[in-house]
Amino acid sequence: MSSSPTSPAHPTAFGPEVYATRRVRAAEQARAAGLAGLLVSPGPELAYFTGYTPTTVTERLTLLAIPATLPDAGEAAVVVPLLERGDLLRGAGTDGLEVVPWRDGDDEHSTAARLLDPAGSYAVSDSTWALHVLGLQRTLPDARFVAFTHALPMLRAVKDTAEIERLAAAGAAADAAFADVLQVPFAGRRETEVAADLDRFLRDHGHEQVDFTLVCSGPNGADPHHEADDRVIEPGDMIVLDFGGLRDGYGSDTSRTVLVAGGPPDGTGEAALAEQREVYDVVRRAQQAGVDAVRPGATCQDVDRAARAVITDAGYGEFFVHRTGHGIGTTTHEPPYMVEGEERAIEPGMCFSVEPGVYLPGRFGVRIEDIVVAFPPDAPDGARRLNTSTHDLQVVS
Repeated sequence: MSSSPTSPAHPTAFGPEVYATRRVRAAEQARAAGLAGLLVSPGPELAYFTGYTPTTVTERLTLLAIPATLPDAGEAAVVVPLLERGDLLRGAGTDGLEVVPWRDGDDEHSTAARLLDPAGSYAVSDSTWALHVLGLQRTLPDARFVAFTHALPMLRAVKDTAEIERLAAAGAAADAAFADVLQVPFAGRRETEVAADLDRFLRDHGHEQVDFTLVCSGPNGADPHHEADDRVIEPGDMIVLDFGGLRDGYGSDTSRTVLVAGGPPDGTGEAALAEQREVYDVVRRAQQAGVDAVRPGATCQDVDRAARAVITDAGYGEFFVHRTGHGIGTTTHEPPYMVEGEERAIEPGMCFSVEPGVYLPGRFGVRIEDIVVAFPPDAPDGARRLNTSTHDLQVVS
């Protein structure tokens, strides 16, 4: 779990044939959805299809147009400001693209419109500015534009071998950062200080971008997206640690809950510790049930149901307040989502989190999160965890 999805930094490129294959596959999905093509602006999708991330993102229009007729007819084209053309051509995946530059003073939306069917339906990447969608609508009043998430939600959901390798490396780096943070002092320090440690450890283990380092101690742990603040960590606190970012362009996202040694001196320590350990064990079993639910024929909601059932049966159902998981790739949140009502079948190569939690208001919270890949060659009937750090409750400081 993270507080918000992010756009990728500059990833190490794949070969040009990878990007060309992705564009053809996207065109096939667009045809199947009855679309005339896809329109992709700067953000994770443009990096995914071209390997290109502009040095700066401004109000100037950059737009990749992928016709649904690929590879049989037409070619993908990218409209780009003339002053950024050289930057674009240095991208690893621009081979085979028609490059259509425009100058300041030109009508960039009319330039883009010349590449499109005036009455076609197009899926538009979610990160496209409203300024440009409205400009295209004004220029092509008979065309129709729909968001990727609505038209093609699974466009990037199934990862290839190279993508899974990068996700696995990011997960291993996050595990190494967790091992490092277990060695630092907790009690008597502010949450922000431990968050800074996590940031440093992620970078030490190869992350070029750190997106979030949540440190949620004591009662702050009951807020699933609590941002680290100046609360001083106390003996006996349960602490939810949720951290991740991008390594080589692909995401990590893991949560572990630790217990600070010691306890309150008022004689309530044993009872509090017993409850903390009970809740932790419930969440640990729920997380395992969610992973075990990944099997042939399973749907996304089956994962949510399996994890939720364990928590509900233990009497904590009302305190599990979020979905069980989300997809991950070039962003830390993307389809598919493990949530009630999502009846989409899980497919081989889908990568997503399994992260149940229990949050007791004013007291503490527990969350355990791993990224898994569905039906890989080494686990064709289930899931492979990309996070392998221990699920045993760790006592720190």
